[in-house]
Amino acid sequence: MSTLAIDKTLINEAIKLGQFKTQKEAINTALREYIEKRKQLEIIELFGKFDPDPDYDYKQGRDK
Repeated sequence: MSTLAIDKTLINEAIKLGQFKTQKEAINTALREYIEKRKQLEIIELFGKFDPDPDYDYKQGRDK
């Protein structure tokens, strides 16, 4: 197991803001949120790069 040098001010603020009980909980949540945000940014960058399928019927998938 390796040891990480994490800024104590940052971890304490994250614990306080997130009302976490442990540093591990705060760090794991922060990493999940970071990864989720980065994936969202990747998807946003794709907007406008693909032409829509002219044969796609968007109404077909709706619940009636």
